[in-house]
Amino acid sequence: MDLFNLKEPTTPLAPIVISVPHAGTGFPSEIKKHYKKRMRNLVDDTDWFVHKLYDFAPELGITVIKANLSRWVIDLNRDPESVPLYTDGRLITTCTPTTDFFGNDIYKSKDLEPDVAEKQRRLDTYYWPYYRKIEALLEERKKQFGKVLLWDAHSIRHKVSTIQKEVFPDMILGNNDEKTAHPALINSALGNLRSGVYGVNHNSPFKGGHITRYFGKPGNDVHALQLEMNKILYMDDNELTYNKERASDVKDILRKTILDLIDTMNVL
Repeated sequence: MDLFNLKEPTTPLAPIVISVPHAGTGFPSEIKKHYKKRMRNLVDDTDWFVHKLYDFAPELGITVIKANLSRWVIDLNRDPESVPLYTDGRLITTCTPTTDFFGNDIYKSKDLEPDVAEKQRRLDTYYWPYYRKIEALLEERKKQFGKVLLWDAHSIRHKVSTIQKEVFPDMILGNNDEKTAHPALINSALGNLRSGVYGVNHNSPFKGGHITRYFGKPGNDVHALQLEMNKILYMDDNELTYNKERASDVKDILRKTILDLIDTMNVL
């Protein structure tokens, strides 16, 4: 099984790379049967169809990298040592999670959960190759343009009570309290995302995960932004099926946002 797919640009390169780390549903054959069958068939924590929202990106000169493995195999947006990204009491899954977002066990038994050696194997085999590929893509763009932006694309259920009691905002732009990107890029993204009908929060309740924090080094001309969005913006209310009409409206805003970010990158 390929660890990730790349959608390559169909026009001259732009100084942006898009990452979609949580839309995968694959399980390697050697561990697939370790998971509860019902849980494995549902893979409920998946960022369903997020990659489809960015299918316009290659025609703008942007490479899209999408992970193929389920985040239950390896969560690419967590610290490799599973150091918590937040300390406010919310449920925080680890790099090799053993429960879903609601605290339900995903493995058939405790003895099938990954031990220290298995956790390291998954990091070496599944986690770091994704990071190395992103790093190579960013270096390629930086070499050509002198600077580069990584856009990390996510979605989440409209409500997850183990994270917060309230319904999530429509969209949340994260940049670790403005540490991972130039202010001009942050303002460009916020302005365009807020130009439509959607409510947009900034760094609350998500500040950007490990990918954003790891790669976003504005002082080194590598910028990173994470966009988390409510699944019902582009899926049916049951959060199971893709809704083309809703998705079309979201894609319009995303395209406008990305285009302006390209322009902003060109004048930084």
